[in-house]
Amino acid sequence: MADQVKEKTAKPHYHGHRQRLRSRFLKGGTAGLQDYELLELLLTFAIPYSDVKPLAKSLIAHFGSFTQVLDASPQDLMEVTGLKEYSATLINLVKACAEYYLKEEALKRKPINSLDALVAYCRTAMGGLKDEQFRVLFLNSQNEIIAEEIVQEGTVDQTVVYPRKVLELALKHKATALILVHNHPSGSLKPSAADRELTRALVKAAKTIHITVHDHLIVSRQGYFSLAEHNML
Repeated sequence: MADQVKEKTAKPHYHGHRQRLRSRFLKGGTAGLQDYELLELLLTFAIPYSDVKPLAKSLIAHFGSFTQVLDASPQDLMEVTGLKEYSATLINLVKACAEYYLKEEALKRKPINSLDALVAYCRTAMGGLKDEQFRVLFLNSQNEIIAEEIVQEGTVDQTVVYPRKVLELALKHKATALILVHNHPSGSLKPSAADRELTRALVKAAKTIHITVHDHLIVSRQGYFSLAEHNML
């Protein structure tokens, strides 16, 4: 009888493990944890009463990396056995919070002196998307970013952007300059012939209403490519 009571009151084997994970994170941040352990710690807040290490490892194996787990849609996440809507929402919320944090830093109304913060935000927001997306950042005469617009969302290999639409938005925001950004889901950072042709068309059209195109950035998980830095504007 005593043994049965002990079995019922005994803490699960993963109880102490969770506390150790939290302690390691509080002491050393992400540097103190492996990728699956970081995801495991996150999942403990959504799944309180089971061992989530196997699920964390399954997610990384299924999607390929910790980053790709965060980039996955809730529907894709829930295709992995053991992951429900609550956990999928938490994972997506973490990605959204990181994106919002970087956006706040990148898009503060201050002159852009370095592309580092901007590139970090664009890569987080767009680098892991399955399809191409074209965004425009609108700047004022002090080179402060005053607005951001998603102009077009396309297929996995192409997107159609109309210069007229971009210029209409520029006038709406009373912008004096633009930064163009789009992602390459393939991971390649090399601008295609279509990318260069579109850039030339937008630069030419913007000049007609005295608006400058400062740059066209191509982003992916692997990094970024600046057409301005390579004298391609």
